[in-house]
Amino acid sequence: MTPASHPARGTPSDPPPKPPPLGRRARSSDPVDEPRLGRPATSRLLSYVLRHHPERIGLALDPAGWIEVDALLAALAAHGRPLRRSELDRMVSTSDKQRFEVHGGRIRAAQGHSIPIDLGLPAMTPPPVLYHGTVDRFLGSIRSHGLEPGSRQFVHLSTDEETAAGVGARRGRPVVLRIDAAGLHATGAPFYRAANGVWLTKHVPPQWIRE
Repeated sequence: MTPASHPARGTPSDPPPKPPPLGRRARSSDPVDEPRLGRPATSRLLSYVLRHHPERIGLALDPAGWIEVDALLAALAAHGRPLRRSELDRMVSTSDKQRFEVHGGRIRAAQGHSIPIDLGLPAMTPPPVLYHGTVDRFLGSIRSHGLEPGSRQFVHLSTDEETAAGVGARRGRPVVLRIDAAGLHATGAPFYRAANGVWLTKHVPPQWIRE
């Protein structure tokens, strides 16, 4: 299985930030160089490293997206972003979105990768209805092409309207789409469930979407 992703066409998701060229200072969008070290900034940095650009701090993830916690903490410290193990554990355990998994001294992002990662998730039968949050300006593309993965590998779907609305609200006034997951699954489309409860599929054609 390939890594989790957001759709690019008809989606509220931004593409993952690109690393700066060698020898140049990172852009302000690069969280490695952000001066802040509050919890939101640290969570953003971990997502950036574990989903998109581990090489920015000299790391390489294994094929399933895992990295040793000690290696991660050492690399962060070497790049001026020290983080204590207790702080990392607290962030992982109390995150409402459960973005990260920690097992046996290793950590990975639960989903959302833009790099080739096999999360090893089994195909599952989804709930009859799932939801996707977006905004008005993407509806034309969605009506024509459905929800498609772009820089990442999977469309992300939520089990409830409130969560989907929160995703859409990141880009403006949210529009929540109702997905006939049972109908799509019956056509043979595989679905996967990430460790944090996000449902993943490769493509949602327009006929399975209701506004």
